Amino acid sequence: MPRATGTEALARLAEERVDHRFKGLPPDAEGLTVAELAAQRRNLFTGGFTTPVLALSAERLEHNLALMETYAERHGLAFAPHGKTSMAPRLFQRQIEHGAWGITLAVPHQVWVARAFGVERIFLANELVDPAALRRLADELAADPDFRFVCYVDSVRGVGLMDAALRGAARPVDVVVELAAGEGARTGVRTEAECAAVADAVTAVPTLRLVGVAGYEGEVPRADTARVTAYLRRLTALAADFDGSGRFTGVDEIVVSAGGSAWFDAVADVFAGIPELSAPVLKLLRSGAYVSHDDGHYRRLTPFARVPQEGALEPAFRLWAQVVSRPSPEQAFANAGKRDAAHDLDLPEAQVVRRDGAERPADGVTVTGLSDQHAWLRTTREADLEVGDWVGFGLSHPCTSFDKWQLIPLAEADGTVVDYIRTFF
Repeated sequence: MPRATGTEALARLAEERVDHRFKGLPPDAEGLTVAELAAQRRNLFTGGFTTPVLALSAERLEHNLALMETYAERHGLAFAPHGKTSMAPRLFQRQIEHGAWGITLAVPHQVWVARAFGVERIFLANELVDPAALRRLADELAADPDFRFVCYVDSVRGVGLMDAALRGAARPVDVVVELAAGEGARTGVRTEAECAAVADAVTAVPTLRLVGVAGYEGEVPRADTARVTAYLRRLTALAADFDGSGRFTGVDEIVVSAGGSAWFDAVADVFAGIPELSAPVLKLLRSGAYVSHDDGHYRRLTPFARVPQEGALEPAFRLWAQVVSRPSPEQAFANAGKRDAAHDLDLPEAQVVRRDGAERPADGVTVTGLSDQHAWLRTTREADLEVGDWVGFGLSHPCTSFDKWQLIPLAEADGTVVDYIRTFF
């Protein structure tokens, strides 16, 4: 049986039945399709949703998608947002509709998800040396001449392992040499001389094709503007050096890629100065957390704080939980915990309280800890909090917010749920 097209696969998401797999949805929705439930346009607060429930703001999501599309266009950047943030094919589609070149991913499972939903351009920000995954990749490339795939290489041994697994493949795999962000950083080749050795190993085998260089400036030790800029200049100089030595002979475009969610302004500045090379340069930005932004880590680190004239991202997630215990005037407990809320970088932030249809700021309410299914709340004298109240929390780190929820309501500002976002972690 032929594989469904991406459009067909996306359409089938709407045909999925609501059942016990999906947290927070109305109990009386069980058995409906996602499309049928979305068509009811239930209200998040009065439509039977149960706590805890994570919601994504429809308006803020659209704002963030449009802002990064405009930013990339303004700075002459191609954009391949990192899909491991959301692992949500509907969001991949929205990102591509907003001008994305393709989607960045990290591991083979994520590639198969993206391919199942029709993503035609994938940048794998990792060295891929698993033989079974490489053989499947070779089959994907052979079956679809429009499929563009690029991945890292960061060692001569890795090149050898890739070559051994890909012998007999119909198409070579495009690779970029990853330059490490410094000693003690994560992956990548540590020196330019070693980069040259890896590049030469690639050009010596028929199964791989060297198409560029890449790196991740977010791993620069003791990162500041000067250190990040210096690293990015090393990266662009490496591309120029490889081109000058003829290592990109025969390629249609040269890929130069970087860009997490904390320093894309530095990437834009440095990439603007890439000299003319022997082929057009694909300046590929990979920021992913922008899609939902957050109320913690990326709120503090966003480059838009350094360049406010470019705009501002808006936090699009809110986790709703209910107060289930108020044992003392100084303490309360809500029914959302580590199973529901990102907590690897910051604890959730209590933002608003809802009671009897009215919403007010969560003054005097602070999250001090999380159990598996409880948020520990410290309350001061100004906190007006009772058992049964709903508390809306802002979250830090989108990448560990999406992965706790398989089906996320997309809600408008008045609470009307207009769609549901399916994730695949």
